[in-house]
Amino acid sequence: MQSLSNYVLGQWTPGAGDGIPQYHALSGELISTASSEGLDFAQILEYGRKKGSPVLRRMTFPERGRMLKALALYLLDRKEHYYQVSHQTGATRADSWVDIEGGIGNLFAFSSLRRRFPDQPYFVEGETIRLSKENTFIGHHILTPKHGVAVHINAFNFPIWGMLEKVAANLMAGVPAVVKPSEQTSYLTEAMFRDIIASGILPEGALQLVVGTGRGILDPVQSQDVVTFTGSAETGRKLRVHPAIVAHSVPFTMEADSLNAAILAPDAEPGTPEFDLFIKECRREMVTKAGQKCTAVRRILAPEHLLEAVQQALSKELAKNVVGDPSVEGVRMGALINRLQLERVREKLHTLTTETPIVFGNPDAFEVVGADQRKGAFIPPLLLLNDQPFVKTASHETECFGPISTLMPYKTLDDAIQLANMGKGSLVSTICTHDPATMRAYVLEAGAFHGRIHILNRTSAKESTGHGSPMPMLVHGGPGRAGGGEELGGMRGVLHYMQRTAIQGHPTDITAVTEQYQVGAEQTETPIHPFKKYFEDLFVGETLITAKHTVAEADIHNFANVSGDNFYAHMDATSLEGTPFTGRVAHGYFVLSKAAGLFADAKKGPVLLNYGLESCRFIKPVYPGMTIGVKLTVKEKALQEYDPTREGILSIPRGIIKWLVDVYDETGETVAIATILTMVKSKS
Repeated sequence: MQSLSNYVLGQWTPGAGDGIPQYHALSGELISTASSEGLDFAQILEYGRKKGSPVLRRMTFPERGRMLKALALYLLDRKEHYYQVSHQTGATRADSWVDIEGGIGNLFAFSSLRRRFPDQPYFVEGETIRLSKENTFIGHHILTPKHGVAVHINAFNFPIWGMLEKVAANLMAGVPAVVKPSEQTSYLTEAMFRDIIASGILPEGALQLVVGTGRGILDPVQSQDVVTFTGSAETGRKLRVHPAIVAHSVPFTMEADSLNAAILAPDAEPGTPEFDLFIKECRREMVTKAGQKCTAVRRILAPEHLLEAVQQALSKELAKNVVGDPSVEGVRMGALINRLQLERVREKLHTLTTETPIVFGNPDAFEVVGADQRKGAFIPPLLLLNDQPFVKTASHETECFGPISTLMPYKTLDDAIQLANMGKGSLVSTICTHDPATMRAYVLEAGAFHGRIHILNRTSAKESTGHGSPMPMLVHGGPGRAGGGEELGGMRGVLHYMQRTAIQGHPTDITAVTEQYQVGAEQTETPIHPFKKYFEDLFVGETLITAKHTVAEADIHNFANVSGDNFYAHMDATSLEGTPFTGRVAHGYFVLSKAAGLFADAKKGPVLLNYGLESCRFIKPVYPGMTIGVKLTVKEKALQEYDPTREGILSIPRGIIKWLVDVYDETGETVAIATILTMVKSKS
């Protein structure tokens, strides 16, 4: 037996006292103890704020992203050790894959966001807001990393995923964290955490670990801190009103276990691919992780005329399930995490069975392969039947956090929607249908009650990640009982750990603050053409004012011939009645193309290629006889990663320059405005 250690204040520190016993899910043996007694949480949080926060805040998004990628690769190389430890939780290899490699996948996913964020420590959000007539006073929104610590309180069922899904976002945002996994399975979290610290990849103070109960961990939270919680709705409600959280208005995100539903639509008759997919999905959701998932299907809804067919088909599939030691060949479901959890599941099961009988499985008589049923935390998959789901409401109020689901009938799709919504908010629901009208009706009426809706049918099944798998780039959370919070969500998840601030001032001042050129700011011409400059030599606000060109009818004809665009407004002056045009108008893309001809430098130089067009607006018609010119301004800069060992463009040091292309006419009015990107060589 080992005694786990906390990693706090830059060192591994055992807790005081005997600690919380942690038991092997399959054998019931004591494997370790975990204690956080004697820890000074005020000092721990302050250490994160003073030690980890300043370093992370100074890092740019690309630097943070590369840090996450390096950590993900490091952990992936050591994954087999985590699988060995995870076996003690009763998980199968497939269950552990979700926790271990799925968790590491979150690091990779959030690392990839470095390409969507600026090459800065902060994020400038949305459009510039014009606040004055002459555009000398504007507004914008900037998000900067909070100066506090993210406190993550996680559930027992995913000791690794629970940690990595959260820290990926806060580290990408430039905020340190204190991780408090469940004291029941923190031995697996600690195993990975030791490697995280040994890697030396993260700055000191960026991540701390509390393996015990963490009693008092929220007492010292302050206004710059963020708290996230995953677990039971009952515990979450208590934490949400913690005096320190209320007093300091600390952001609190809750992701609670919920009564998720799967609905078989009326069109999914037996014999259709949808019926078979539905049965397969329900079986998988019941037995994966032995039903210990916050996203597991707890309520199975079927049209009343298909109820018996669903019951028979699902029972047949569940009968194939083998319970036991996952290391034994053929075993498809392991145990609950310990016998304490088994007792809690049996208590909830007793509550449910007072209204809804078990129609498949026997919790008191079942076979266990390769292990002792009396010592391990085993329970078979159980299917209950609620024949009056609008009357017998325990199914919509009580959750058994194990391999237990309740089957119930409905008459109409409206009834199915009402039943699904009676869960009072869930993380996810599945609608299994091939009928577009059904899926649309369900999403529009059930969407307000579910954080995610999974549409399952023959066209999505091949690559579907399934009912129970939240994805890093999508929001994970749900309303009501599910906690009302949001996790993951790609950029949204990162911005949760940053403070949004409105900034106001002259465009030149806002440009100076953001290092993104704002229209109306000071523009600086230099004697050297910007296309002759390397990435480092260009600066935000640097502007090229080009020669001018008078548009002729021949330009319109020639562009039409080259492009094949013979739209009437360009070519037929007799068809303009009822249009906003007073004559044949030049193609918008001719105006943009001509602008490129005016600002481009033909000779070979540091500019490698045109990288794309980010935005473009044609504001004013350009007619033959009008004269256009261009102001080309450096809007934003971002270095790119390169690898000299690679071939092609990836081996070249380079960056991306965003240019504001302002095309104006002889009156000085803008006729077109665009943001284009070029790839430019870097000196180093």
